[in-house]
Amino acid sequence: MDNKIELLSPAGDMSKLKTAFYFGADAVYVGGKALSLRASAGNFTDEELAAATEYAHSLGKKIYVTVNILANNDDLKQAECYFIYLEALGVDGAIVSDAGLIYLARTVAPNLPVNLSTQASATNSLAVKFWKNQGVKRAILARELSLKSIAEIHKDVPDIEIETFIHGAMCISYSGRCLLSDYRTGRKSNRGECVQACRWNYEIREKNSDCGFMTVEEDDKGTYILNSKDLCLVDYIAELAAAGVVSFKIEGRMKSEYYLATVVNAYRRALNAFYERGADYKNDPLFKTELEKTAHREFTTAYLLGENDRTVNYDDSQSKGSYKFIATVLGYDDKTGTAKIEMRNRFAVGSVLQVLSPSSAFNREITVREMTDELGVPVTDAKIVQQKLLLKTDVKLCAGDILRMKNE
Repeated sequence: MDNKIELLSPAGDMSKLKTAFYFGADAVYVGGKALSLRASAGNFTDEELAAATEYAHSLGKKIYVTVNILANNDDLKQAECYFIYLEALGVDGAIVSDAGLIYLARTVAPNLPVNLSTQASATNSLAVKFWKNQGVKRAILARELSLKSIAEIHKDVPDIEIETFIHGAMCISYSGRCLLSDYRTGRKSNRGECVQACRWNYEIREKNSDCGFMTVEEDDKGTYILNSKDLCLVDYIAELAAAGVVSFKIEGRMKSEYYLATVVNAYRRALNAFYERGADYKNDPLFKTELEKTAHREFTTAYLLGENDRTVNYDDSQSKGSYKFIATVLGYDDKTGTAKIEMRNRFAVGSVLQVLSPSSAFNREITVREMTDELGVPVTDAKIVQQKLLLKTDVKLCAGDILRMKNE
């Protein structure tokens, strides 16, 4: 395959950006301190964004910046200055949903590529063609589209890049156009302050002229009737590629480094297998198993196959994973067979750890036999978060690898 699909990862801060690139992302999308829809993510100051752009480009990777709020007049001057700054910085694109901001970006920063945010709800060929005529380079299509619709849009508008979400949390509303957070808490979803009120436990009442209000509930605890499942399209890589998608986007600027490492690693390996096997490519259950090792809600293909795959999770709003994040590898000494690690969750001598790595050490198991602190004092029970430890192992690890352990 000549034109390889871009694997696009979220990055809530510089550490997560480096994690995404280490595990195989081709590009990241990040937010600044304002004008972005993830106000609770770490996000980047202008200085941090400059450093992130330089770092990404030094690796031959790309970086996109979200400017995807629905803007008020009071935002316009700040947005104008920001677009000019992003153009001068040389980022690979701005992700924008507001029509006024798209017009502004094209006017004041004509050399800044503009990608249409999924918040714009582009669901048909004419809409995509319209935005293409406004100077948009790439359309991030609405999640509500089927594979057939994606292919038709690409066929009808072949000279615009198509990006789609392939993994992560979904909004219960149409491509994120939700007022529930605003209504319940006064925090505006479309300005980056969503509290995910859809994940709360509700009893929804339906008005009935004969019976007044009827409670709609699953059991005596109520129901998570507004709570969406998580999108997972790892089994449809070949089909999405054939439909003309050029960028596979992972959701999650507020997710943990462990989440990013696990998901990026799984999709990187799936894409590599797709390139290597070509027409002989078949879905490998390993990739789905990997994705289940980090926190997630029940998976769904959503609308991809032409009908709603029961996207609501009625029973629970909690994220679950089969493994937990134990430590980050800081380095490895070949001569002594010792890994320097930074602890994240409790483990002890006798624990069986699994390696998460882009290298051949991937999924190797390490039984903890001996470990010390940095002063050489033996440690049998690691329970101090972020403590640096020296771990004996013959598995050759690299800085950036992650150690995980199966949940009991």
